[in-house]
Parts: sequence; C-alpha cells; structure tokens
Amino acid sequence: MDGLAAMLERSGQAWLPVRSGESGARIFRRTDGFAHAKAVPPDRADELAGERDRLAWLGGRGIRAPEVVGWRETEHGAWLEMTTIPGVPVAALGGEALLAAWPIMLEQLASLHALPVDECPFDRGLARMAERAADVVKRQAVNPDFLPDEDRAIPAERLLARIEAELPARLEQEALDRVVCHGDPCLPNLMIDPATSRCTGVIDLGRLGRADRHADLALLLANAGESWTSPEQASRAFDLLSSAPGIGPPDRERLAFYLRLDPLTWG
Repeated sequence: MDGLAAMLERSGQAWLPVRSGESGARIFRRTDGFAHAKAVPPDRADELAGERDRLAWLGGRGIRAPEVVGWRETEHGAWLEMTTIPGVPVAALGGEALLAAWPIMLEQLASLHALPVDECPFDRGLARMAERAADVVKRQAVNPDFLPDEDRAIPAERLLARIEAELPARLEQEALDRVVCHGDPCLPNLMIDPATSRCTGVIDLGRLGRADRHADLALLLANAGESWTSPEQASRAFDLLSSAPGIGPPDRERLAFYLRLDPLTWG
C-alpha cells in the first residue's frame, strides 16, 4: 500500500504486522501490545471510517470493544488505531473448551442485542443488505470461497433471485425482531481469556447496525459449526443458544435465509 510506511512513521510508535484482513485491510500490533491498527487503501477509507464511528458510538455503553486512539486519512489510504482487547480469539478453542465458553459468549452477544435499537444510528437492515447483494452480484464480485459447497456451482444471479423471493416475508419479520447486531460475530471476532473462559470483548465491528437478530445468530452458529468435534456438541450449543436469556429461540428458516444472504454481501 503506497504511503503505508509514512503512516507508520507518523504514528510515533513501533508496529508489527499481524495479518491481512478482508477487503484489503492490513492489521498491525503496537509493540507494547496495548494497541492495534487497521490500514486500508483509499477506496476502502469510507468503510474504515464507518468502523471508527461505530466504535465511538459504542463507547460508554457497557460493551467491551476497542476504543479509538487515533485516525489518519491521506491520499494513500486510512489508518485506524484502537486499544487492544486482551485474550485470544474464541476461534482458538475447539470442542469441549468452546462449549464451556459458549454461554458467556452468548451473554456478550445478548448484551449487544439489548442496546436500545432506536438509539443506534447505523442501519444494517435487510433492505440495505439486499441492495448490497444485488450490487455485488451485478459486479460479478461474489467470492466463491464464502459460499457453502452446495451453492458454488449455482450462478450468482440465481442465488440472488432466491433471496429476493423471500424478501417480503423476511422484511415483515425483521420489523418485529430488530436489535443492534454485531454484523460479523464469527469466532475470530469474539475474544476470551483462556484461563477463565470469560469473554473479554468483541472486535471487528465495521458491520454493526440495526438488523434482525437472526443475521447475527446465523453467522455465529455456522462459524462455530466448524469447531465442534461431534454432533452432540453442535446440538448442545444450539440448545444453549435457544434458551439463553436475551437471545431467544431462533427460527431455523430465518437462520438459513441469512446464511444464504451473507456470502453475497462481501464483494
């Protein structure tokens, strides 16, 4: 990324590269461990600014999330510096360890969903996400790696048509079940203290916004499904989710719908 070295130098801190993220983002860790940063090229600056604004809005609302430390935007791209959430991603756990941590993860998600939805200025509703999916399909930008195996041989236009056929009914359901959603509550975005199995916070909140709670639950269940080592663990996790306070019993058809929609919105 042109100009990234200059951004690093202007920060006045020493940074180590961690990984490359989705949409061209690059992640860095400050050498003292107390901050992380995300850098994106110019065409992704608006998206990163959206994450910055969401983190600022969450501040003081009782959700353990990164705090904004700094922001820079130049012709070379944008740089968001945030406090580090301690612990390790829940994705590092598996099987029984993940199942032991599952209730506290659901409690953290329920806390987010319990925020006053009318006070949230960010819309991630179904109408907006369906428009995004239509744009991604039109640009032929669907990433096949995000699709389930059974959908990879199906033309993207047919996948979109399947979503659009259900939209009227799903929009009616959303109006009655809207919460403040994380937007991408996959296991790498939930942090945990491995010594205590306590959730230390949530990260990667660039998609936070008002939406049907099933948009979050579908991604959480699907991603966790890759970590269970037996059908019994998966069944137990679903039962715990269904009875978790503030989460509520999910509608399996709506879970399936949002799981079909999500891969079309990432291009």
